[in-house]
Amino acid sequence: MASAVQTVCGQAYGARQYSSMGIICQRAMVLHLAAAVLLTFLYWYSGPILKAMGQTVAIAHEGQVFARGMIPQIYAFALACPMQRFLQAQNIVNPLAYMSLGVFLLHTLLTWLVTNVLDFGLLGAALILSFSWWLLAAVNGLYIVMSPSCRETWTGFSARALTGIWPYLKLTVASAVMLCLEIWYNQGLVIISGLLTNPTISLDAISICVRVSNELGAGNPRVAKLSVVVVNITTVLISLFLCVVVLVFRVGLSKAFTSDKEVIVAVSDLFPLLAVSIFLNGIQPILSGVAIGSGWQAVVAYVNLVTYYVIGLPIGCVLGFKTSLGVAGIWWGMIAGVILQTITLIVLTLRTNWTSEVENAAHRLKASANESQEMATEGV
Repeated sequence: MASAVQTVCGQAYGARQYSSMGIICQRAMVLHLAAAVLLTFLYWYSGPILKAMGQTVAIAHEGQVFARGMIPQIYAFALACPMQRFLQAQNIVNPLAYMSLGVFLLHTLLTWLVTNVLDFGLLGAALILSFSWWLLAAVNGLYIVMSPSCRETWTGFSARALTGIWPYLKLTVASAVMLCLEIWYNQGLVIISGLLTNPTISLDAISICVRVSNELGAGNPRVAKLSVVVVNITTVLISLFLCVVVLVFRVGLSKAFTSDKEVIVAVSDLFPLLAVSIFLNGIQPILSGVAIGSGWQAVVAYVNLVTYYVIGLPIGCVLGFKTSLGVAGIWWGMIAGVILQTITLIVLTLRTNWTSEVENAAHRLKASANESQEMATEGV
C-alpha cells in the first residue's frame, strides 16, 4: 500500500506541490491503520488457517506463536512505511539509512539477548521485531517533524487528510494487489514446500533460500537521478558478484542459518538456483520501481497475476510433486514466473510514451487536489 505514497508524493515533489505531500502521507497512514485492524484478525487466527492449508500441527503452532507476536508490528508498519516513502520522495535517503542502521544494531543486540540468553524463543523474537519497528517509526516521525529538510513538505497534521481519499484509495489498492501478489508468490512456495515429503527439511531449506534471495537481491543501488539503463548495468554487475559469492560460499552461508546437517545439505543443493534468483531479483525490483513511480500498479498487478499464479505456480507444483525434483522443482517454478514477469516489464518500459506519463501524473495530482478542495468546501 505504501508504494502509492511513493508514486503520488514523488510526482507532487517533482511538480513542486510541496504542501500536499504531508497530506498524502497522513492520508496513507489513515488507510494503513484501517488495513492493520483487518490484518490483526488474520494474524491472530493464523494457526487454524495454516492447518486448513494442510500444514502440520507443529508448523501451524509455531507459525501462530510468531504471527501473534508480530501483531504490534502491523501498526508500526502502517505508520513507518508512509513516512519512509514520504522521505524517499524528497531524496532524503542518507538520514533514513542512518536511522535504520541504528535501529538494526539495537535490534540485533536485543534479539540475541531474548533468544540466546533469556530463551524466550519465537515469541520473544517476534516481540523484539515489533518493538524495533515501533522504534523506527518513532525516530522517522521525529525526523519529519523536527528536520528543516521537511519544513515545506510537512506543515503539521490536517483534517484534509480525511478528504480526497477515494482517488488515493484506488491507487493504494492497486499497489497492495501488485506487491502482495509478488510477496505472496514467494511465501506461497514456502507454504507449498511444507506439503512435500519430509516437510520440516523442505520447509527449512526453501525458507532459508527465499530469505537469502530477498536480502541479497534487494542490495541494488537506488539512485533516482541516474537513468534506468545505467542502474540496470550497475545492478547486473552487483548481482553477478553476489551470485559468485553464493556459489563459492554455499556451505558457509547455509551454516549461518542452521546447524542441522540435513538442512545444510538441502540448502547447499539449492544454491545454484538461488544464484539465478539473486540475479533476477537484482533487475526485477528496478523495473517494478519504474512501474511504481509511473503509477502502473494496476497494470503490473495483472502481469503478476498471470506470470506468477497462472504460469509460475502451476509449473512449480507439477515439478515439485510430480517429478523427483521436490523443493528444486518448486524453485524452478518460481524462477519461471519471475523471468516472465521481468520480460513483460522490460517490454512495457521500452514501449512507454514518457510524454503521456508526465501528462497522466499531472492529471492525477490535479484530480486529487480538486477532490480534496471540494470535500473541504462541503465540510465548511
